[in-house]
Amino acid sequence: MPELRRMLPSSNALFVFDAAARNGSFTAAAAELNVTQPAVSRMLGQFEEHLGVRLFDRKAGRAVLTEEGELLYRRVLDGFRSIETGLVEIERRRKGTETVTLSVSSAFTTHWLMPRIDKLQKRFPQIDLRFQLISGALRGPVENVDLGMRFRDREEPSSGGTLVMKEVMLPMCSPGYLGEADPTEGNTIIRLAETPGDWAADYASLLTGRRGAAKGLSFTDYAVVVQAALLGQGIALGWLTVASHWLLTGALVPASDRLTTTRRICEFLPPRNRPMRPIAAEIRDWIIDQMHSEIAAIDRLYPKLGAMAACY
Repeated sequence: MPELRRMLPSSNALFVFDAAARNGSFTAAAAELNVTQPAVSRMLGQFEEHLGVRLFDRKAGRAVLTEEGELLYRRVLDGFRSIETGLVEIERRRKGTETVTLSVSSAFTTHWLMPRIDKLQKRFPQIDLRFQLISGALRGPVENVDLGMRFRDREEPSSGGTLVMKEVMLPMCSPGYLGEADPTEGNTIIRLAETPGDWAADYASLLTGRRGAAKGLSFTDYAVVVQAALLGQGIALGWLTVASHWLLTGALVPASDRLTTTRRICEFLPPRNRPMRPIAAEIRDWIIDQMHSEIAAIDRLYPKLGAMAACY
């Protein structure tokens, strides 16, 4: 990092810059750093002179970042967060704990992982879990985390992932919604905004018996789609990687006697920018085993669906 050292008058300048940028005030930064306001002003003035640009506009007691200041602050913030994460992880390892970060959907976390989080923590008592949550479709690079769940087309080149299951969906609703059917009413179709709006048309006969014109609810977060179905608001297209727990408990029931399998598969991917840690691989394998056992139980509960054959 010789180039960085050349470009900085001192490493302390970054801490002073960060405090002033966060607080929007040299006076507040000085109070945070337990120094005088003139000392902060002097340090930042020297920093600006060294860089040859203004980082702040001084306006009526406020310190407003310039365009160059905003650019630097974003990078400094990312760097400080990364350093802080590393130091926290070192401290936790010293105390016998490890941090594992998962990049998964908010729906998977809410509806599949949370019901069994106690079991996971008992299996891995030394682990501090963190989450990078994705509210919509599972896409994007797996970076700066330990493990990421993603979907890919079966024909696409592998990225070194481990199969969770094939992408399999099933219309689902609450038992109350299924049992209170009025034939003159139409179904309420609950959908994720990024999925086709007419997915229900692919199912010739939903099991509710409702024949009226369909109504719709659309959400950008699949966790809310599943929650709406649990609350009896309509029929959702349920991904088995998310909703299998509710099928087993009976909180959701099939609204069709037919599964849909796509060309995609669900995988756990290692991080692109660092090696897979052994503890992350253990958690990956535990989740996959749990899900496999759950699909087998669904297969026994609803043998006509053929869940095991569809998922694996």
